[in-house]
Amino acid sequence: MSGVLSALFWAILALVAYTYAGYPATIGFLAWARPRPWRRAPYAAGVSIILPVYNAPLLATRQIRRLLAMDYPGEAELIVVCDGSQDGTYAAICALAGELRDPRMRIFTYPERRGKAGALNLAVRQAKLEIALFVDVRPEPEPGSILRLLESFADPSVGCVAGELLLRRQEQGPCTSAIGGLYWRYEQWLRRLEARVDSPSGVYGGFYAARRSLVRALPEDVVTDDLFQPLAIVRQGYRCVCDDRARVWDAWPKDMRAEFVRKVRTLAGNFQLLELAPWVLTRENRIRFQFVSHKLLRLLVPYLLAALLLLSLLLAGEPAYRAMLWAQLGAYALAAVGLLWDRNPLRRITGPFAAFTLLNSAAVAGLYQFLHCPDQLWRIWAPQAAADTATVLPPEPADLAADGEGRTRQAA
Repeated sequence: MSGVLSALFWAILALVAYTYAGYPATIGFLAWARPRPWRRAPYAAGVSIILPVYNAPLLATRQIRRLLAMDYPGEAELIVVCDGSQDGTYAAICALAGELRDPRMRIFTYPERRGKAGALNLAVRQAKLEIALFVDVRPEPEPGSILRLLESFADPSVGCVAGELLLRRQEQGPCTSAIGGLYWRYEQWLRRLEARVDSPSGVYGGFYAARRSLVRALPEDVVTDDLFQPLAIVRQGYRCVCDDRARVWDAWPKDMRAEFVRKVRTLAGNFQLLELAPWVLTRENRIRFQFVSHKLLRLLVPYLLAALLLLSLLLAGEPAYRAMLWAQLGAYALAAVGLLWDRNPLRRITGPFAAFTLLNSAAVAGLYQFLHCPDQLWRIWAPQAAADTATVLPPEPADLAADGEGRTRQAA
């Protein structure tokens, strides 16, 4: 019996090791041995900028000003969709439109919140130009980043291009700092390797572009639009690539609770994707190997770790497994200290252990959320800046017209 348990222990340990080290080593080797470079060149195309907004008047107006001031290689339009905001966001955007009177800007609103996917679908239906550029309200693109992002479309095999997210340092604890630092650098490095082989299994959803003709309607309740859309484009025979020259800046939540809720929503969305798009596990998904290795195995890791702990306990009569048991208990003790005592003297050590535990706990909570409230996953986390308030005037009723999908306003 102990032989079976030992074999199971080492098989599970090997799978965990493959998830975090073996797969990156494999994709890194493939990127070195069989790279697939793509052509970059100035690309003169019309750009439909799509900006979904929910309860963020200051962030939205700042982003609109920023986007309208940036350089574009050809014609541009800005489509803003206010998703049922109840804090004056729509009025603030309309006031700004009246001030700027930029004909490139169009505003749509839903009277009740429908979720980001619904807002994106409306915007795509209204878009007219060749490239759809998806931007969130918080990321701040560097000057020239949009021009660099579009250069990859000079290669006809490329259907989607993702930018590079850089995170600002702010007053974060060691756990959230490790997630926004070490973990995010690891994640973006892995995506760049996948793009050199073929395509990453997902992109940063706050700043990416796609050929509008390839963009597919999202399921209205999908959470991971930045997984669904790139995979749908890859399914059509095109590539999704990453350009680390097209940079945007943002900051993630400062406290562990907010970061945990954010990750629960994202990981619940990964489970949801399997239900909404089961083809991602079939041959229709050309990058199924990357998707399973990068995304799905991580969802299994919490249960694999629990099995390792149990097996170590059952085999603790042998010195090697007893040592493994104590190593695991020590790691969880460091994680507990990091999670419960933010300013402990060993926080540089406990922070990564706490981050690893938080991320895996979020995967368990994400499965629970998916199973118990599958129709409301997009409501789990609603990012909102505490200081994001503005004094605004309501839009003039004469400027509003029904369009059958929501109210719309065209800048004069």
